[in-house]
Amino acid sequence: QVQLVESGGEWVQTGGSLRLSCVASGRTDSSAGMGWFRQAPGKERDFVAGITWSGNKIEYRESVKGRFNISRDNAKNTLYLRMTSLLPEDTAVYYCALTTYYYCSPYVCSRTSEYNYWGQGTQVTVSS
Repeated sequence: QVQLVESGGEWVQTGGSLRLSCVASGRTDSSAGMGWFRQAPGKERDFVAGITWSGNKIEYRESVKGRFNISRDNAKNTLYLRMTSLLPEDTAVYYCALTTYYYCSPYVCSRTSEYNYWGQGTQVTVSS
C-alpha cells in the first residue's frame, strides 16, 4: 500500500554534510508518522529521527542532536534528513520508515517494531 525510496547517501569526509531524501507513494493518507533509522555492519537497526504526521512532534537520538534535522515536504510526499558535522560513527545504511499505527501520531515512535513500511536503504560512509 505504501512504497518508500531513499536517496542521497554518499561518501563524505568527517565534518561534511549530506541530505537524504525519501519519496513516498501509494496510500500515504493513512500515515501516522515517519522516521529515519540506521544500521552499521554487524549491528542493530537503530532510531535516528522521527516526525509525527501533524509535524507537532520531532525527536532525535541523543548522538545526533544539534547535527541532524528531519523535515517534510507534503506537496512532494518527501521526507528529508539533513546531516551536518558528520562523524565516522554516522557510517551506516540509512532507512526511511513509515508507520500507520495511530498511537504513533501524538508522539514519535522510535522502535523498529512500531513501523510497518520500509525503504531499501541508502549507504552513508564518513571517513576520517
